[in-house]
Amino acid sequence: MELRVAGIIRESVVDGPGLRSVVFAQGCPRFCPGCHNPEAINPEGGKVLEDREILDVIAKTKLIRGVTFSGGEPFMQAEAFCKLGKVIKENGLDIMTYTGYTWEELLHMAQENPEVMELLQLSDYLVDGPFIESKKDLNMAFRGSQNQRVIDVRESLQKREVILARFA
Repeated sequence: MELRVAGIIRESVVDGPGLRSVVFAQGCPRFCPGCHNPEAINPEGGKVLEDREILDVIAKTKLIRGVTFSGGEPFMQAEAFCKLGKVIKENGLDIMTYTGYTWEELLHMAQENPEVMELLQLSDYLVDGPFIESKKDLNMAFRGSQNQRVIDVRESLQKREVILARFA
């Protein structure tokens, strides 16, 4: 399956816990002022890659704990990121997903689009919410503004309430 991506980073320690690879989705409807990745906003930008090309890059990256889906907005391509995420999980890696949507918005979207729920279920951690420039705080782990949360997805789905990740 094809994904439109802004880029791939083979090794990162700032986009989630431990050493990770990062796949940046291309396209985002939020247009947050001060966006960290403004080049990833245009849905026609970036490049189109087959999921196997992305998986090859990840497989060649040794010692990683997981993969981060960032953006742009991964939930704009939920079906393709689900397919990619399934193989990543089969290979024993965790997934952290960044989104400009809130947890609550995603649960609402999932009622109309089952791939949104599937991508949530594949994610171990979710950083939710738009970047808000007036709430910018570079002292927080893995997020840029104080409104954003690092959510333990599995526990939150089980308890039906937002449970923050313990490492954040």
